[in-house]
Amino acid sequence: MNRRLLHPAAIALVATLALAACQDKTNAATPAAAALAEAPPTKATAQEAYALAAKGSGFTVGPIMAANTVYVFFDTACPHCAHLWEQAKPLQPRLKIVWMPIGLLRSTSGPQGATILSAADPAAAMAQNEASVMARGPGIAVNPALPDDVLAKVKNNTALFNQLGAESVPLIVFKNGKTGVYGTHAGAVDTGELAAMAGI
Repeated sequence: MNRRLLHPAAIALVATLALAACQDKTNAATPAAAALAEAPPTKATAQEAYALAAKGSGFTVGPIMAANTVYVFFDTACPHCAHLWEQAKPLQPRLKIVWMPIGLLRSTSGPQGATILSAADPAAAMAQNEASVMARGPGIAVNPALPDDVLAKVKNNTALFNQLGAESVPLIVFKNGKTGVYGTHAGAVDTGELAAMAGI
C-alpha cells in the first residue's frame, strides 16, 4: 500500500480552506435544494450587492464618517464569523463595518442576532457571543422579550442575503476606498486581507 504524507503546511492550508465559511447544510437533500443546484439563483453583481447590503440592518463598529463602509452578513453560530470579528478589531480606528445578523445555521440564530441588535451596546453583545462561539459554546442567551421590529430586521437581512445568491457566512460586501472597485467575499479573512479589500 503506497501512502503519501502531506507536509504540515499543506495540512494547515487544507484546514484553513475547509474552515473559511459556514454553510447551511440542512436543506442539501431536499427537492427544492436539488432544483436550486440545477438552476442556481442569479447572483447580483458586486455593485448591486453593495446597494442591497446598504438596505440591511446592523450595528456599526468603527468611525461613522469613514470614507467607505464594509457590510458583513454573519450568523451567531458561525465560528468563521467569530474569527473575522477578531481579525477586524485592529482596523476599528480606520474602517467602518456594519455587522448584519442573519438566521441561517440554527433556529436560534435569528433570535440571537436580534438580541445583539437590540442590546444597549451591540458591539459588547457581539463580543460576548463570538467569545462563546470560539470556545465552542452556544452563543449569547436570547433576550426573552425581543421586539417584533428587531426580529423583522434579522429576517429582512436574511432575505437580502438570499437575494444575493449567497450560500455561506461570513459574507463581506465592500467597496475599495482607493480604487472604487466593488467586491464580495464569502468566508473569513485575516486583518491584512480585509484592509486590502477595503483599500485602507
